[in-house]
Amino acid sequence: MCFQVLCGEAKNLVPYSGPNKMRDCFCTINLDQEEVFRTQVVEKSLSPFFGEEFYFEIPRTFQCLSFYIYDKSVLQRDLRIGKVAIKKEDLCKYTSKETWFLLQPVDSNSEVQGKVHLELKLNELITDNGSVCQQLVVHIKECHGLPLVNGQNCDPYATVSLMGPSRNDQKKTKVKKKTSNPQFNETFYFEVTRSSSYTKKSQFQVEEEDIEKLEVRIDLWNNGNLVQDVFLGEIKVPVKVLGNDSFQAWYLLQPRENGNKSSKTDDLGSLRLNVCYTEDYVLPSEYYASLRNLLLKSPDVQPVSASAAYILGEVCRDKYDAVLPLVRLLLHHQKIVPFVTAVAELDLKDTQEVNTIFRGNTLATRCLDEMMKIVGKHYLKVTLKPVLDEICESPKPCEIDPIKLKEGDNVEVHKENLRYYVDKVFNTIVQSSISCPTLMCDVFYSLRHLAAKRFPNDPHVQYSAVSSFVFLRFFAVAVVSPHTFHLRPHHPDAQTSRTLTLISKTIQTLGSWGSLSKSKLSSFKETFMCEFFKMFQEEKFTEAVQKFLDEVSSTESKEPSGMSEPVHLKEGEMYKRAQGRTRIGKKNFKKRWFCLTSRELTYHKQRDKEPIYNIPIKNILTVEKLEESAFNRKNMFQVIYGEKPLYIQANNCVEASEWIEALCRVSRCNQKRLSVYHPSAFLNGNWLCCKATTENTKGCTPCTAGVPADIQIEIDGDRETERIYSLFAINMPKLQKMEEACGSIAVYQGPQKELDDYSNFTIEDSVATFQTLQQIIAIVEKLNEPHEKYRKKRSSSAKYGSEENPIVGKVS
Repeated sequence: MCFQVLCGEAKNLVPYSGPNKMRDCFCTINLDQEEVFRTQVVEKSLSPFFGEEFYFEIPRTFQCLSFYIYDKSVLQRDLRIGKVAIKKEDLCKYTSKETWFLLQPVDSNSEVQGKVHLELKLNELITDNGSVCQQLVVHIKECHGLPLVNGQNCDPYATVSLMGPSRNDQKKTKVKKKTSNPQFNETFYFEVTRSSSYTKKSQFQVEEEDIEKLEVRIDLWNNGNLVQDVFLGEIKVPVKVLGNDSFQAWYLLQPRENGNKSSKTDDLGSLRLNVCYTEDYVLPSEYYASLRNLLLKSPDVQPVSASAAYILGEVCRDKYDAVLPLVRLLLHHQKIVPFVTAVAELDLKDTQEVNTIFRGNTLATRCLDEMMKIVGKHYLKVTLKPVLDEICESPKPCEIDPIKLKEGDNVEVHKENLRYYVDKVFNTIVQSSISCPTLMCDVFYSLRHLAAKRFPNDPHVQYSAVSSFVFLRFFAVAVVSPHTFHLRPHHPDAQTSRTLTLISKTIQTLGSWGSLSKSKLSSFKETFMCEFFKMFQEEKFTEAVQKFLDEVSSTESKEPSGMSEPVHLKEGEMYKRAQGRTRIGKKNFKKRWFCLTSRELTYHKQRDKEPIYNIPIKNILTVEKLEESAFNRKNMFQVIYGEKPLYIQANNCVEASEWIEALCRVSRCNQKRLSVYHPSAFLNGNWLCCKATTENTKGCTPCTAGVPADIQIEIDGDRETERIYSLFAINMPKLQKMEEACGSIAVYQGPQKELDDYSNFTIEDSVATFQTLQQIIAIVEKLNEPHEKYRKKRSSSAKYGSEENPIVGKVS
């Protein structure tokens, strides 16, 4: 399961009550109530634009994807203005659609989540005087997934009530400390009195009108100690559903029926979102062999438009849907260079003007864009990140548009600031060819020679073919949107964003101008940019660009084969459990900055400080999750590298999953990796998991297996093939329509139907395309069978009332 979320903007937020009506707002993305991402703070606005995109794998089950709008406070707790909560089952309604959602109020009633496990039974009792009554037995077993309270595990307890028109008998469980998954295992008894006589001839019959009016209510609360208890949710079960047998089930907790429903929810404002939710069921690898082989043959198919990979791009409404899994699959199997070369050659056939080369959003340009984004991630970090950090963290004023200048601004100073930044970015880029990934160099080499072959009379086209990607689609885009390439944590503020836009425009033109060795002042619409660009009309810029393009489009490997520089993989702030003991003998948790490279894992007191401790990657024996019960903390994992493990707590479940995966990938080839481990901790003289009393006892649980094989490129080939199958299955009508078009062209030497039926398809060879289409359709139909079996098994195996499929609302 994965999410791709664009958090666009909010509008019409409630004004601040003070004299300054504006707010400093940010938005968080939450799985249920667990925050996994947050945007930057947008200052002094009631219609803040966030414009941030997040992509993440979902490591656990969830009920809702939630978004909270906060007003940032310096001295007090940040104020929650409103929320948007989308239930998991409703995500399909909104996927890949830009939607405005009304903000809803945030209170304890709207924050309900989790489920409770109950067993209920009615017993008949004979009293001393011979009359018969019934006894209701309520066994509250456990709860799972209760919400966090103020960002921490709650201290939950339950009240158990028997409700009726004239009674409200209530009992209470013990409080469980610091847990979202409390184990109660408490039983309560309620006498259900009825006026009836007991005889051996007939069993006691409860009067219908009485049973209709009685119900069991379970309320979950967080114990507030010195402050008010917080409502966590409730369920209601009518007594009439109980027979002679025990009734046992899981229930989803519900909000109060008479909760605080505001009549003015529209007044809170609204939030624009674009959510794409994908849930994959990946079959064993052998099921995908036929489809995988057909796709991997694509670079060799003549013409390439008759290949399975090209047809995938033809039938998908949005080419991006096809490009992402296709590029990742071809990368995984070292087929991306020949495929991009083949589709680029097809593009060039339709290109009539040199100055429009590779400027459209075709399958070739989209594939190369995505390939550069995946393969060039580290290249961008070592090249642009230092200078972008300087620009974003210590910005100098660079506005040179006379219309946007403020009173007192010195435009000449601004020009010098902008010139300084452009020089620094430009020089960093043109001196970076040695860091350019070999895979990118191989593609650029092919593009260069294809372009020269297509336009033999233009000596500069070989450069413009490369610069249209490396400058226009790679570096310039990364400069203007550093957060998209993970070079910065958030979208930059308005002033910095404007500076980056001006730098990006200049870099684009420098790259293009140098490659064509002629003035490109006409490419600027704005007069002020033309004037600024005259500062760069020197031969040295042209020579530097051409030298750089020559180097990155050479077949010689640019990356040092020995990987002399460690590859930066991941960094971030987390908590670690102290390795030693404090003065009072108790180990505590400390916030530290962690950094993972291909050589070592280090942690620091603060970012950019010297490391306090380092663990060489070669020493890591295994990396595994740690049970929550070990320290009553969520999202913990352990790095086992010697006699004692390093215990780390991530900030949320997504972050924990990403760190575990990254550490597993980088240490996967270590020869002494463990096969078993302890999923809990050694405390008070024994392992909590297996109760062994010796700390060096061998682990009691098998280690996780099956980590991806590539350190720098995280690709699961089977999962990508499953996504491609899903795309073909969804677009089966288009495949059949394309098949029909091929038949029509082959028989009648041209389409005999309306032009709209076939004009959107590229069919160069109808016979070859028809054969590939038949193979695709047959493979998809064959794969439909195991998927249908899985769907039936899942729907039948999860009994209503089970933990996987809990009861929602009242039982009838």
